Amino acid sequence: MRKDFGVRTWIYPQPVLIIGSYDEDGTPNAMNAAWGAIYDNDQVILCLDKTHRTTKNIARTKAFTLSFATADTVKAADYVGIVSGNKEPDKLAKAGWTVTKSSRVDAPVIDQLPLTMECELIRIDAEEHVIGRIVNVSADESVLGEDGKPDYNLIRPITYDPVHFDYVALGDKVAKAFQVGKELDK
Repeated sequence: MRKDFGVRTWIYPQPVLIIGSYDEDGTPNAMNAAWGAIYDNDQVILCLDKTHRTTKNIARTKAFTLSFATADTVKAADYVGIVSGNKEPDKLAKAGWTVTKSSRVDAPVIDQLPLTMECELIRIDAEEHVIGRIVNVSADESVLGEDGKPDYNLIRPITYDPVHFDYVALGDKVAKAFQVGKELDK
């Protein structure tokens, strides 16, 4: 037996993305957004309302960073999501975050978020989708595994539960991708 809920935006997992940009005066800004995803091999898409300071910053600078909130940064990540940059111009300082200017795009890399995509704007379409090209992915050495690549268990990314309005730490590995299904291919 199934229960119907009608139209809902209940996608699991829903990433907790932190979008970094620079205000007109050079002040770093960040916002929390759950509606974002990979769009193509080297592109991301974000659904951002045009009234957000971040959207205006991206349109002006043609650049942004996209980082992943972690279990360790959940309080600050939530703060930059509930407080508007239009009302609080120094959100990052209040969140306790510091930045390093990206050497590739005109956007801040938030030092406390260990995995960041540096993106250049491709376009903002009429439906307010921000589409960016990934020009670099950087990771803090503290989250690199023995193979020298980002380790999910060290990053500890969180997801947003749109049903119960919770942040949830993602769980354990359950299988090896592109391998486990081969058991059925006989």
